[in-house]
Amino acid sequence: MSRIIKFIFIDILKNRIVLLYTLLLAGFAWSAFSLEDNSTKGLLTLLNLILLTVPLVSILFSTIYIYNSAEFIELLLSQPIQRKAIWVSLFLGLSLSLVVGFVVGAGIPILVYAPSDVGLMMLAIGCIITVVFVAIAFLSAILSRDKAKGIGISIMLWLYFAILFDGLVLFLTFQFSDYPIEKAMIGISALSPIDISRILILLHLDVSAMMGYTGAVFKDFFGTSLGFALSFFILLLWIAIPFLVSLRRFKHKDL
Repeated sequence: MSRIIKFIFIDILKNRIVLLYTLLLAGFAWSAFSLEDNSTKGLLTLLNLILLTVPLVSILFSTIYIYNSAEFIELLLSQPIQRKAIWVSLFLGLSLSLVVGFVVGAGIPILVYAPSDVGLMMLAIGCIITVVFVAIAFLSAILSRDKAKGIGISIMLWLYFAILFDGLVLFLTFQFSDYPIEKAMIGISALSPIDISRILILLHLDVSAMMGYTGAVFKDFFGTSLGFALSFFILLLWIAIPFLVSLRRFKHKDL
């Protein structure tokens, strides 16, 4: 299993797309911190990149890689190796390589310009978001044999989490503005890993005052140790559930 992970890890690190992704992250991150007069503004600028570009690259690259590795996976299945070991190795290899790309590209500038608790948390959130969307990519790829359909599912899921979910939350807020739904919004935010990550970072950047009463409610929950731990637990569930569902389907899928 470790040999498979090592092979996939090295193979992906040599991929030009991953190298370009790392360079673009590095260029944007260094520029964001260099052009701003303080690290907080640089982190806010970098936040949009982490919550939009990183999930998009993670889910698209992983989905395409899985489909392109179909012959390699079939070759491994012909060997005396358990299906679970193959799928877990593929997941770990993809996740580790993309996390390394993110840490080298965006992590080094964050550690140089903002070596604070907020900077470290943003680095951790970026790594977790990467693995979350790799897990979602595995689920998308296993749902359909057709490559175009699988990539389409991945794009639609990214659009939902990155854009449509916020629109849905705004719609619910306006429709039920006469009711005290602020506490309900805490539960709704857990339905999107991007949304809960954004809230965690914004609250720790002390900009929650700009969010009004809703921001105060979020700070009362997410600002506590219990709320912080529960938020990270929810993000870990976003990794575990899609991957375990894809693993179950892979075990019983006729390839």
